[in-house]
Formats: sequence, structure tokens, C-alpha cells
Amino acid sequence: MVFSRWYNRTLNRIWGFVEDRTSMRRWALRPQPEFSFKPSYWTGAFVANAFFYQVISGALLLLYYQPSTATHATFTSCGQSLGTTSPAPAAWCSTYYIIHSVPMGSLLLSTHLYGAYAMIFLMFVHFFRGYYLGVYKAPREFSWMVGTLLMVMTLGMGFTGYLLPYTQLSYNATNVGLVLALRLPTVGPLLGPFILGDGTSQGLLSRMFDAHVLLIPVALGALLYAHIALFESHGIAPPSTSDPTQRRRFTDREAKEHVPFMPHILFYIGKWALLYVGVLFGIAALWPWQLPTYVGNLAAQQGVTEPDWYFLWLFKLVDFQGVTPVIAVAVTTVVLLFVLFLPFLDRSKRTHPRDRPFFVWIGTSLLAFFIVMTVWGGETPGVQIPTVQVATTLGPLFLVNGLVVLLFHWRYVRGYRRRLASRTAAVPYTGAYLPPPAGAPAARPEATGRD
Repeated sequence: MVFSRWYNRTLNRIWGFVEDRTSMRRWALRPQPEFSFKPSYWTGAFVANAFFYQVISGALLLLYYQPSTATHATFTSCGQSLGTTSPAPAAWCSTYYIIHSVPMGSLLLSTHLYGAYAMIFLMFVHFFRGYYLGVYKAPREFSWMVGTLLMVMTLGMGFTGYLLPYTQLSYNATNVGLVLALRLPTVGPLLGPFILGDGTSQGLLSRMFDAHVLLIPVALGALLYAHIALFESHGIAPPSTSDPTQRRRFTDREAKEHVPFMPHILFYIGKWALLYVGVLFGIAALWPWQLPTYVGNLAAQQGVTEPDWYFLWLFKLVDFQGVTPVIAVAVTTVVLLFVLFLPFLDRSKRTHPRDRPFFVWIGTSLLAFFIVMTVWGGETPGVQIPTVQVATTLGPLFLVNGLVVLLFHWRYVRGYRRRLASRTAAVPYTGAYLPPPAGAPAARPEATGRD
């Protein structure tokens, strides 16, 4: 305890000197409250850490990767080492070279691939955490919308990067994904010439490569800057509550009493970043990624076209009887628009999940639908599903979810009324009651909150 106090005092003196000489307080990130020193409050920082590692590892891979479908004399042995006679494209051969000839290349490539999976997974965790806790409510509406666009760009990074090793599996899955993307209303026909280029395989690979290493990263960087700027403007969201009068931002006086970003919060986030990199390297070392066969290898057995896990749900949706690519794209567009404009659809001033049963039901249904469809698509890729089986599988999912949400909301309202009755029996009515939550009577300010 004594060492901890001495350490904090010494650290504050050192950084106080640095801030005085550099005027860091004018450009460093704002202080944050002490209650935010929990991992659940920094899920967005975890996504940012994963993004920065992807940038670093991707830049190292660019030193060796060649985005070309032509055969190259430098890599003539890569196809022969597999016992095939058909020439292997340079994109696949350069990937093969990274794995087998570059020192630590297999580890680097595996961490980049698994890091992409981890970034998308952390992004979903960050999204649903914000959804359930209502962080999209005023004054953070635009921050939520920018975050939604960040989510779309992240999925775009995964889609464009999937083709770059130029395996037969990734090539087939990309073509199926392009069919869906080109069916987008209005946007699809505009994206066609931009994505397909001159219609050749080289044109497609070049466009995907440019989008993956330049266009989408620039958009991600700009959106990330806007997201952080809005976070700086409003600060971290307070804990969710049933009190509609709770302030959703901190005053300047309160901000001065918070923990400074430099160096305390920076070290806190850095600790989790090092843990993330360590776990990522451990997984990549234990389960290195195996490179599938290349495009055009006629001697290889063709497998079932299957995308990465984050797009399995959409590919399985097309397998439903009566669901065309146009319908699948329409469903995806509706979900995206709902998420994008959610701050203007949920107008309640209460942020606690128990006071928003309808939107909790929608969010939980989307989460369950995504998980079930992902597992379903992985188990039976490309298998047509009749309408009766779809109804008997997904229907009970939404129904049971609705019943569970209503049960918990009913229990909350019942307990709320019981606590209110006991308090009003002990304290005379003062007339200072607040508007009640949905389905519950009014309560004094001190009776609301996180009880």
C-alpha cells in the first residue's frame, strides 16, 4: 500500500513535468471517472488496440506479398512442392513463401488472420454492450452512428482481405459475396464497375487489395478519429439508470476531479493491449493457419463454398427456400438502417435495460439469430432449408426470447412496486415524484437508479 502511494505520487510528478513542458493538457485525451476502470467500460479501446495491431502486422506482410494472379519465376517451386503441374499464381505463392520461408512468417500471418477475427468479435461485444446499456441516447447519437459505420467498414476489411491469399475457397466465397453486394439497391450497380474492374481475375484481386490496404483503412482511420473526438466531447457514458433526469455528460468541474488519461488510463489500456497481443500470439503458435489450395489447381478436390464465420449467417439466409439474394440483401439493409438510426427510434430517456423491454427483445433476437445462423451455416453450408424447418427453428427462438424478456420486466415492475410501497409507507408523500418507468408507478428520485 505504501509502495503504491509512493509510485502514484512519483508518476504524477514525472507526468506533471512532461505536461508542463509540452502543454499536453491541450491535446491529450480527457480524464475519466474512477468507476470506469473496469474492462467493460473500455471495450471500444480493445477494438482500437486490435485495429492498431492489424495495421502493424499488415504492413509487415506487405513486404513480401504480391497481389498478382500471374505466375512468377521467384515462386516457381511453391506449386511443384505440392506435387501439382498447374502453375500457381503469385498471390498464393507469396503467401506460401511467407509461411514457409520468412522467419516467423507463419506466426505473423496467423496472428494477422486471427487478429481480424478477434477484432470483429470485440467489435460485436462493444456493439451489444452499448446497445443493452443505452449509450446511444442523447447526447451520443452521432457517436453511435459513427460507430455503426465503423462496424460496416470493419466487416468490409474482413471481406476484402479474405481473397488476398488467393485460395480456391476464398475465390469462390468472394464471388458469392459479390453477387449479394451487387444486388444492393442503387448502390450495387454503382459498386459493380468499381469492384470488378476490367472483369478479369487480376482486376478483381487488384481492387480487393487496394480496398483492403488503402481505401478502407483510410476510411476506418477517419471514422475512428471522429469517434474518438465525439468521445472526447461527451466523455464516457455514465452507468445505466432508471432515472430519466440523470445527466448524460460530466461537467468541467467533475472532469477535473477524474483520473487523468496520461499516464494512468494510457497504462491501464496498455496493460490490456499487451494481454491481447500475448493471447493472440499464443493461439497462433498453437494453431497456425493452414493455407488451402490455390485458384486453378485442377488436381485438388473442390470443397463447399463457405465464407468466414462473420458472414456465415448471410450465406445461410440465401439457403432458405424462397429467399433470393435480393431478399437477403433487403433484410441486411433493414437491420443496418435500424441500427444506424436506433438513437432516434428509442426515444425513452431511461437507459437501464429493464426499462426498455421492446428494444432489449429486438437486440437479443438479433444476437440469437446471428449465433444460430452462424452455427447453422457452418454445419450445413449450401444445403437448402424448407420453409417449414425455418419456421420451426427460428419461430420458437423469437417467441421464447420475448417471453423471457416479458417475464424479467414483469418481475422488475412487481418488485419495483413492492419497494415503492414500503418506502412510501415510511416516508410521507412530498410531491417530488418522478415519472415512472414503463408499467410502474412514480417514484422519488432517491428511489430510482440502479436498485
